[in-house]
Amino acid sequence: MYQGPARCLCPLLRRAATAPPPPRAGCPMGSGGSRLYSALARTLSSGGGSAVPQHRECPGQPEAAPPDPIDPQELLEECQVVLRKRPPRCHRDFVDLRKNAAGGPRPIRVMQWNILAQALGEGKDNFVQCPMEALKWEERKCLILEEILAYKPDILCLQEVDHYFDTFEPLLSRLGYQCTFFPKPWSPCLDVEQNNGPDGCALFFLKDRFELINSANIRLTAMKLKTNQVAIAQTLKCHETGRLFCIAVTHLKARTGWERFRSAQGCDLLQNLKSITQGAKIPLIICGDFNAEPTEEVYREFSNSSLNLNSAYKLLSPDGQSEPPYTTWKIRPSGECRHTLDYIWYSQHALNVNSALGLLTEEQIGPNRLPSFNYPSDHLSLVCDFSFNQDPDRLL
Repeated sequence: MYQGPARCLCPLLRRAATAPPPPRAGCPMGSGGSRLYSALARTLSSGGGSAVPQHRECPGQPEAAPPDPIDPQELLEECQVVLRKRPPRCHRDFVDLRKNAAGGPRPIRVMQWNILAQALGEGKDNFVQCPMEALKWEERKCLILEEILAYKPDILCLQEVDHYFDTFEPLLSRLGYQCTFFPKPWSPCLDVEQNNGPDGCALFFLKDRFELINSANIRLTAMKLKTNQVAIAQTLKCHETGRLFCIAVTHLKARTGWERFRSAQGCDLLQNLKSITQGAKIPLIICGDFNAEPTEEVYREFSNSSLNLNSAYKLLSPDGQSEPPYTTWKIRPSGECRHTLDYIWYSQHALNVNSALGLLTEEQIGPNRLPSFNYPSDHLSLVCDFSFNQDPDRLL
């Protein structure tokens, strides 16, 4: 039973919230307009611990000093102190999907997760069975960090990130990740009072495993119009193998009635990725909340793309052809919502899925569904271990 919020001023967590990096002058975040900047200014002046945003790829700016590293075990223990009055995190097992147990280079672990924007969770999403105490950021951020630290991804792809500058960038950069954030131009978080700025997509990769070759922030279009949805695509070089691959993260338009719009956004993203990967010559992994069931057109577009993509979580099904029954499960005023919306796509001609993290069972999720005191988001995290095909020159 939950016994009320734990008040703990843990050094690493406190430092991340109260000591943001200094801003870089003349370094815009992109097309957010005065509304975005006024919201950020409000959150900065409100004393809530948010930082002035900075763009890591701004030309002509001096490189910041590397952050002091922190021990992931120390951070995990701090999170567990904060969470000591909550029920324990649910256990999930990896499913081995290898066809043989041959050795080789270390696999690449990729984690996909819509972590639920704090402003939306508290202000807009109406999770009628979730107590407000379960959504308090002081503890919910520790549940998110605990999940990340438990699975130790080499690459982390997140959606609905509205605490990038005061939580995820300062902490994950000290854990050895290179961090990139691309906010929505017109984030719904900005409509919530006392928001922490816009939400967006974030991409993190371990610098001791990969070198950044190229990075692109993509504002998705639909029917030739710029939309509010974004993507990040980065070409990385694996230090151990010397192989190149592209990792992308996105979050498509939500809600019923927008199926054609999502389809158009998906087509635009695929066109961008075809160019970036030189027509699938560079292996590709795409993580995202597509807000689309497998029956939608945008899902078929990705399945039938010339990039030769497959959805990794299909491999957990007995026939290898069926998506999981759900990746999100919540209760709103309109009723219970149980959908498969989140995916990890990969180049099946160039990459193998060694293992995938099993989903929470209905019993583990509980009758009040998600989010809850022991799970911080309405979406489940997806985690896969990938390896390159042994023949680097194998083509489509």
